[in-house]
This record gives sequence, structure tokens and C-alpha cells, in this order.
Amino acid sequence: MADKETAPASARITAALRERIATGVLKPGDRVPSTRQIVREWGVAMATASKALAALRQQGLTETVNGVGTIVAGRGRRADGIGPPARNPAVDRRRPGRSDAEDFVDRIVRTAIAIADAEGLAATTMRRVATDLDVATMALYRHVRGKDHLVTLMADAAFAEHRPPARPDAGWRGSLESLCRAQWAMYRRHPWLAHVVSFTRPLLTRNAMAHTEWTMRAVAGQGLDPTTLIHVAATVANFVRGTAVNLEREAEAEQDTGLTDDEWLRAQSDTLAAALGSGSFPILTRISTRADVVVTLDSLFEFGLQRMLDGITPLCDHSPVRQPGRGTPGPDESRFS
Repeated sequence: MADKETAPASARITAALRERIATGVLKPGDRVPSTRQIVREWGVAMATASKALAALRQQGLTETVNGVGTIVAGRGRRADGIGPPARNPAVDRRRPGRSDAEDFVDRIVRTAIAIADAEGLAATTMRRVATDLDVATMALYRHVRGKDHLVTLMADAAFAEHRPPARPDAGWRGSLESLCRAQWAMYRRHPWLAHVVSFTRPLLTRNAMAHTEWTMRAVAGQGLDPTTLIHVAATVANFVRGTAVNLEREAEAEQDTGLTDDEWLRAQSDTLAAALGSGSFPILTRISTRADVVVTLDSLFEFGLQRMLDGITPLCDHSPVRQPGRGTPGPDESRFS
């Protein structure tokens, strides 16, 4: 067996983290250093950091929690500290009526999404997905062409989780507001997704395109010309996505520092006080003393959503026109799944 000096870097990192777990430095439920933290602490590549964390999961010492990252597994989830990782029912469930190949692709995509949700898109490599599925990396390439293809499949699956209803039926403004809120919930659930969506090279997938089509249907009876119609749809989608691009950075910062946004801001109180005390920012100084002024990503989304819809209002007729053939929506058509 190779000694500590000659062992691969990933093995040395795994051993160091395993020792922290064994000695109680890292206790069950504690967050394990993220791939980015490992890269900085040990000076290794992202792939090496991912391999080290994957080894800990294979040994059953850690588990991945959505929105949190990799944590030390509870003792009830391990066999004397060593053993196979706990299975994730959301990943392992088999969907009826699917071939083995389709089922395997589905498992690949859901596994990749689980990794990206918890640790970010950078940690979602083909090797990492294969490790979590306990298969050879080449087994993935027989079904998925590479990471770019995998990310496209992941994005399409995320949009599929938040399908629009069969048809808009809350007036154009209410319909667009509902769609934006559904997309905001989608990006909150999958913070990495906003960095995948592009408006210069859009996702040409069925479920993503369905959102664009639905947005245009919501305002199609308002007398808009084709150019305005597509620009309204793109503006609506881009507003939500543009706000959501901050979600992954927020999650990464919390994982890296272990501090929430409020905790981080309190830690910067001396720096903030010095800046405000200079007298150069009188308005900011007055606002900073008010407990009723709170700015969050959610509040920015809510404020921006209403202002965006206010801006679209002059373009639309005051008397919405129902499209021919539209009847009363069914009970499941007025909400998002």
C-alpha cells in the first residue's frame, strides 16, 4: 500500500477528512468541506476534490443534502463507519413503462440534478455521477454524449417539473405573474439552472420551449405584433432568470463560509460602520438604521416582477381577448404542477 507521501492527492485528502470524522472534529450532520474549499486548502484541481469527496460517500461516511452540500452521515446511516452509501429513493425509483436504457438515462439525470442542487454544477462531472451510481464512467457515455448533453437533459427535466397549465386563464397579467412565480420556485429549487439558460443560444428542448409558447399564448390576444410578442416572452423569462443567477452564488458563499447572508453582513459591521461614518453616503446611512427596510433576493424578485408587468401593461389592450376555442379550464389547468 502506498504511504502518505506517495498516495494520490485524492487519497490523501480522503484520509485527512476521514480522520477528522473519526476523531469527532467533523460530527454527524456537520458540513464537509466543499470541492471549492478543498481546492483552496490543498491546492488541487476540482476533479481531485470531487474524487476525494466521492470516496467518502462510497465508504458511507458522508451524504449529499440538497441545498446544504455534503455532510457527515448519521451513525444510523453507516455500518460501523464504513459501508455502502445510503440509497436515495428519488434516484433509485423505477418509472413504469420505460425500457432499461430509458430508465438508466433517467437515473443519470436525476443523480446529476441531486449533485448540482447540493454542490453546484462544477461538481457535477460525468465521473462524479458514475461514482454516485456505482457504475463505470464509460457506461454513462453509452447513453449521454458528455457533460454538455447531460446539462441539457438536466435543464429539460427541471423545466418538466414546473410545467405550465394547459392554457392561460387568469387574464394576461395574472397568467404571467403565475408563470414567473413558478419559474422563480424552479430556480430556487435548482440554483444552477439560471446559469444554464441562455437567450442568445436558447435551450431547444421540449419542456423549456413550452414555457416560451405558454407566455406568448398568455398575451396573444392583446393585439401585439409578432416582434413585440416574442420580446415580451423573452423579457419575462429573462427577468426571472436574471434575478435567479444570484442564487447559486449565494448558496456557494454560504457553503464556503458557513455563514448566512445576515451572519456575513453582521461580520462586516465594522467595515460598514467605517464606510457610513465617512459621511459620503447619507441616504444609505439613514436607510441602514431602519429595521423595516429589508432587501433579499425574494424581495427584489417581487418588486421587479410588479414593475416589469407595469411596463408591459401599456402594450396590451385593456379588454383581454379570449382566443377562439378556449373554454372553461379544468380544475388542474389554473395552476402549475
